[in-house]
Amino acid sequence: MLKSLLFFLRFFLFWLLFFFIDRLIFIFIYHRQLASVPLSERLATFYHAIPLDLSMTAYLAVIPLLSYIYWLLNGRKIVELKWIAVYNTVLIVIFSILAVVNFNIYREWGSKVNAKALGFAFSSPREAMASSASSPIGLSISLLILLIALGLFLQRYVVSRKLSFTQTPISLRAIACLFLIACNFLLIRGGLGKSPITQSMAYFSKDQVLNHAAVNTEWNLLSSLLASRMTKTNPYIYMDKQLAEQNTKALYTTAKDTTVSLLNTKRPNVVLIIIESFTADLTKTLGDEDGITPHFDTLMHKGVLFSQIYSPGSRTDKGLMAALAGFPTLAAGSIVKWPEKMQKIPAISQVLFKNGYHTSFFYGGESEFDNYKAFILSHDYQKLVDKNSFKGNEMKSPWGKYDELVFARQLADLNREQQPFFSTLLTLTNHEPYTLPGTPKFGNTDNVAKFKSTAYYTDSCINAYLTTAKKQTWYKNTLFIFVADHGHVLPKNRQDIAVPQRYHIPLLFYGEVIKNEFKGKRFDRIGSQTDIAATLLAQLNLPATTFTWSKNLLNPYTKPFAFFSWDNGMGFIDNQQCVTFDNVGKMILYNSNAADKAQTAKTLDHAKAYLQNVYRQFIEL
Repeated sequence: MLKSLLFFLRFFLFWLLFFFIDRLIFIFIYHRQLASVPLSERLATFYHAIPLDLSMTAYLAVIPLLSYIYWLLNGRKIVELKWIAVYNTVLIVIFSILAVVNFNIYREWGSKVNAKALGFAFSSPREAMASSASSPIGLSISLLILLIALGLFLQRYVVSRKLSFTQTPISLRAIACLFLIACNFLLIRGGLGKSPITQSMAYFSKDQVLNHAAVNTEWNLLSSLLASRMTKTNPYIYMDKQLAEQNTKALYTTAKDTTVSLLNTKRPNVVLIIIESFTADLTKTLGDEDGITPHFDTLMHKGVLFSQIYSPGSRTDKGLMAALAGFPTLAAGSIVKWPEKMQKIPAISQVLFKNGYHTSFFYGGESEFDNYKAFILSHDYQKLVDKNSFKGNEMKSPWGKYDELVFARQLADLNREQQPFFSTLLTLTNHEPYTLPGTPKFGNTDNVAKFKSTAYYTDSCINAYLTTAKKQTWYKNTLFIFVADHGHVLPKNRQDIAVPQRYHIPLLFYGEVIKNEFKGKRFDRIGSQTDIAATLLAQLNLPATTFTWSKNLLNPYTKPFAFFSWDNGMGFIDNQQCVTFDNVGKMILYNSNAADKAQTAKTLDHAKAYLQNVYRQFIEL
């Protein structure tokens, strides 16, 4: 019987070797980011990865274990296991695909493949394909073939295909079965400790790439899938509920409810342009980049620029909820995944509609993507124009219609719209795979060049749009608000998702309705994309009390701060400090003022209380 147990040892050895190869490739792909990391620390990744690798292998061993127990108790002497080769082959192919997807997702998102990415792929396959089009196809295919080939090769020489049993008393066989079940359960759980295994068991380094490399890809995905179903429990409890509420309330408490009045009218038309991936790093004014956004840089010197604004998240769905509804991010989660909750949060469109505004939303892509349509239609947008509203196949990108066509459509429709109106336009051309209808300004040798070229194109579309808009009768009574949906890793290759610069975005108020003394004015107060709602409504002399997470950037008494988050991580920035924190590894990733321990603790408490309260409200919706 002991000889038959070698089957499990060889099964575990095979999968540990497969995960080793997967991890080795991951580290090789991101070797440039690890150039300054000692070799000993990189090698330590493989050691710290063992607990999660064993846990995942134990999950995979459940079916073979049940089969083994059946044949052991059945009394058979020799059992052929041809099916195990099929079982492993299917898993090898699936895990190889996941590995390649993970390599590319990590490059764009800074996190491993998770439930959100999988849901994205199944709910919006076309958009997922378009989003992945900027990935190096040749390398991805080569790595997929390599992983599958190595997996099949190892399986052939490592995994047993035959079980040989010796005559053993039934009592010993029963004890052996219980022993195997117990061992496998403990491996899945991660030992006899008080708490079960988590991703944090793999965290060991100050370098996040190594920590993420140590986390088993498949285990992480499985954990994410299970967690995504849990919307009744707050995973972000850091302190007493009352203390957390007091902490967050203090951030929004002002000594006086007042505002700087920018506008020469209280009922202007409002056009909100949300620009895809238009990070501050693209501009000369905020990012010191020459020639990418020349027209927008000119606008920033003619309008009212909010120079220290941060997006709460790193994806469009979170940017839309922040800009249109003043609702922050939920770290690993997104409220758009729960339409029944999303419908309960307020939106700027609702307030303006109730106050006599005619509302519309323009987008060149598929509005059903990521539940955009559910939000738009449930928040008093009277008109929705998306790619299905256009005829013909002219100017069609992988995501939908190119920006210039959408801008032109909005202009044409607004010329027929009754005033006052509130119209939102979401661009898309500056999204991967960064395709253009014409010659790319900066070429297309790599993603940086492509990204800069699509940003330059969108900048030219904005210029052409405003040039035409100035000829319309409604222009002089219109406030234009320009904001990015989120920051981006490009063009400066800010790979670390935990640095605040990844979230720095421009926010610009522009138009003839702005008083002359404020044109060209720059406000450097730190704020968030979520603050657009309260800031705009204050200018229109409309209440913003329902937007509990939004503050008026033009109130001199408002506390300057911004909160942002990513999958299982968060950051908080104010005038004193910026601290970012990893919820899995329970470690500070970035600290702009590490020498001040007391201030660091205070800033971190702000971040923790903020996320705890946001998630609590999400659960209670």
